[in-house]
Amino acid sequence: MRILKIDGNNGHYSINGDDFESIDKLDKERLLKLVDLALTKEVEMDEYDPEILKNEAHRIIYRSVHKKLRELVLRKDEFFDKSEREFYETYENYKNS
Repeated sequence: MRILKIDGNNGHYSINGDDFESIDKLDKERLLKLVDLALTKEVEMDEYDPEILKNEAHRIIYRSVHKKLRELVLRKDEFFDKSEREFYETYENYKNS
């Protein structure tokens, strides 16, 4: 599913892979949905390219969102392993109490 794209010199995001909104319209709720998608689905994102993104606001927002989501995608296995380990330890402590 494609969640970030550069089109017409502007950045865009999608929470369903079909309907894209301007990246400067991204709010907290939709950003959290993008994070959830990055953790649970196979996602695609256009690489950040300042030569293509002409709008300065779009450059700043797209660069930041792309960087964070890319890091999350690359580390999601580590994130889930750590979460499962912490849950298991908490469960074991509770069970033995």
